[in-house]
Amino acid sequence: MMASPGRVFSRLDLLDKLQGDTYEGYGRTIDVHIRNLRTKIEPDPRNPRYVQTVYGIGYRLAADPNGN
Repeated sequence: MMASPGRVFSRLDLLDKLQGDTYEGYGRTIDVHIRNLRTKIEPDPRNPRYVQTVYGIGYRLAADPNGN
Protein backbone atom coordinates (compact mmCIF):
# COMPACT_ATOMS: atom_id res chain seq x y z
CA MET A 1 0.00 0.00 0.00
CA MET A 2 2.84 2.40 0.82
CA ALA A 3 4.43 1.77 -2.57
CA SER A 4 1.18 2.58 -4.39
CA PRO A 5 -0.34 5.78 -2.98
CA GLY A 6 -3.67 6.57 -4.59
CA ARG A 7 -4.34 2.96 -5.61
CA VAL A 8 -7.54 1.49 -4.17
CA PHE A 9 -7.29 -1.90 -2.42
CA SER A 10 -10.36 -3.98 -1.66
CA ARG A 11 -10.70 -5.78 1.65
CA LEU A 12 -9.95 -9.07 -0.10
CA ASP A 13 -6.82 -7.58 -1.71
CA LEU A 14 -5.56 -6.52 1.72
CA LEU A 15 -6.39 -9.87 3.32
CA ASP A 16 -4.59 -11.68 0.51
CA LYS A 17 -1.50 -9.48 0.96
CA LEU A 18 -1.48 -10.11 4.71
CA GLN A 19 -2.48 -13.76 5.01
CA GLY A 20 -2.35 -15.24 1.55
CA ASP A 21 -4.87 -17.85 0.43
CA THR A 22 -4.92 -19.56 3.82
CA TYR A 23 -7.04 -16.88 5.50
CA GLU A 24 -10.59 -18.01 6.24
CA GLY A 25 -11.86 -15.02 8.25
CA TYR A 26 -14.12 -12.14 7.45
CA GLY A 27 -13.39 -9.11 5.29
CA ARG A 28 -14.65 -6.84 8.07
CA THR A 29 -11.51 -7.72 10.04
CA ILE A 30 -9.70 -5.25 7.79
CA ASP A 31 -12.11 -2.50 8.88
CA VAL A 32 -11.06 -3.00 12.50
CA HIS A 33 -7.37 -2.86 11.59
CA ILE A 34 -7.90 0.29 9.52
CA ARG A 35 -9.76 1.92 12.42
CA ASN A 36 -6.91 1.04 14.82
CA LEU A 37 -4.34 2.34 12.34
CA ARG A 38 -6.23 5.60 11.96
CA THR A 39 -6.32 6.17 15.72
CA LYS A 40 -2.54 5.94 15.71
CA ILE A 41 -1.58 8.00 12.64
CA GLU A 42 -4.44 10.38 11.89
CA PRO A 43 -4.68 13.80 13.59
CA ASP A 44 -8.48 13.38 13.47
CA PRO A 45 -9.45 9.72 12.91
CA ARG A 46 -13.06 10.69 12.14
CA ASN A 47 -11.84 12.74 9.16
CA PRO A 48 -8.96 10.67 7.81
CA ARG A 49 -6.35 12.31 5.58
CA TYR A 50 -3.88 9.45 5.16
CA VAL A 51 -5.90 6.23 4.91
CA GLN A 52 -9.03 7.01 2.93
CA THR A 53 -12.16 4.94 2.43
CA VAL A 54 -13.40 4.48 -1.13
CA TYR A 55 -17.00 3.56 -0.51
CA GLY A 56 -18.09 0.29 -2.07
CA ILE A 57 -14.53 -0.63 -3.05
CA GLY A 58 -12.01 -0.49 -0.20
CA TYR A 59 -9.20 1.73 1.04
CA ARG A 60 -6.37 3.79 -0.36
CA LEU A 61 -3.35 5.62 0.97
CA ALA A 62 -3.68 9.30 0.12
CA ALA A 63 -1.37 10.30 -2.74
CA ASP A 64 -0.86 13.74 -1.14
CA PRO A 65 -2.70 14.19 2.16
CA ASN A 66 -1.73 17.87 2.33
CA GLY A 67 -3.44 18.71 -0.95
CA ASN A 68 -0.23 19.94 -2.61
